[in-house]
Amino acid sequence: MRRAVCPGSFDPVTNGHVDIVARASYLFDEVVVAVGVNKSKNRLFTAEERMDMLNEACREFPNVKVDGFSGLLTTYCQEHDVHAIVKGLRAVSDFDYELQMAQMNSSLADVETVFVPTSPEYSFLASSLVKEVAAFGGDVSGLVPDFVRTRLVERLEENRRKGEQ
Repeated sequence: MRRAVCPGSFDPVTNGHVDIVARASYLFDEVVVAVGVNKSKNRLFTAEERMDMLNEACREFPNVKVDGFSGLLTTYCQEHDVHAIVKGLRAVSDFDYELQMAQMNSSLADVETVFVPTSPEYSFLASSLVKEVAAFGGDVSGLVPDFVRTRLVERLEENRRKGEQ
């Protein structure tokens, strides 16, 4: 069985993420969307919330499952018999970083990295930009699944209210 992992923080999941996962699901028998869990990093959504959103966003792909991991991705791959990491590339700057990461990962474990170019309509898209635009009241429809947009707007409003207290 050809198994791959699509790692990330997914805070929040974007349509670009879903596009890469969908394309990976055609290339591999099983794809694990691996959500990085790092308690020291400040995220807008908890790991559980991010995994819930990914489960909903990926429900149409029967060979995709969502899981969390902490520590090294290569350790996760070894523990789950995964030999491929799928990474989306938006620009040349992504490639510079991801190539170094791919080489490091292959030196640590029997794992290959597969680079998938981002679809042109998502080449500018990043979770951090989506959060920033939404925080200033911008419309992120079309950039994230509708249910994610709703949760994002609600969370930003909750945080704004907390900040006013």
